[in-house]
Amino acid sequence: MFSRFPKGETLWPNFYQVGVSSLPVVALTGTFIGVVLALQSSSQLGHYGLTNQLGGVINLTLVRELGPVLAATMLAGRVGSAMAAELGTMRVTEQIDALSAMGADPIHYLVVPRFLACLLFIPTLTIMADFMGVAGGYFYSNIWLNIDQHYYWTNSAKFVNNFDLFTGILKSLFFGSAISLISCYQGFNCKPGAEGVGKAATSSFVFAFIVILILDLSLGLSLKALYESWYPGGTY
Repeated sequence: MFSRFPKGETLWPNFYQVGVSSLPVVALTGTFIGVVLALQSSSQLGHYGLTNQLGGVINLTLVRELGPVLAATMLAGRVGSAMAAELGTMRVTEQIDALSAMGADPIHYLVVPRFLACLLFIPTLTIMADFMGVAGGYFYSNIWLNIDQHYYWTNSAKFVNNFDLFTGILKSLFFGSAISLISCYQGFNCKPGAEGVGKAATSSFVFAFIVILILDLSLGLSLKALYESWYPGGTY
């Protein structure tokens, strides 16, 4: 499938759709997730007098779990469904068959650019979700909850390390690969008619979301074991 690299005319539109066009929705969603996480966590920690630990709780949760899962969910809903619908329409209107008849490889021409776009840009979307979530949580904690910024960032630094950031980025690569492959598969195997295209778009999101959750659990367990083998006695 990767015997030769796709041309720019097929890559750039997919890069733009997956990367640039997804940034606003991921940034907005990440900001509100950070605010809501701060709101809910503060009430729970307040019962134990641990409100100053809020920065560590918010940032660790965002970087390790919510950031990559949020970015992947937005990608599956916004881009994955569109990919399945677009490819499904091409299948129904026999454009894919026409490519094959002209001697072009539909997988190389249609699937590889979408796969590369999801694989290469989902780490950026994950970092954006992390950043905006951390910023949203900080501003809510500092302005509305009056948590001193020194305690917020100091406790955050105690909880969050480079391995946590690596965990989120690694997960996102698996999520992006799964989303692109599932979406393209649903599009290529779309049933005839408008109803078939709609079902392909819906199925791509449902299956992608389920796979994201399964991968998140599997990778979480694997990375936990890896961390404990690297740092005996450490807490993941």
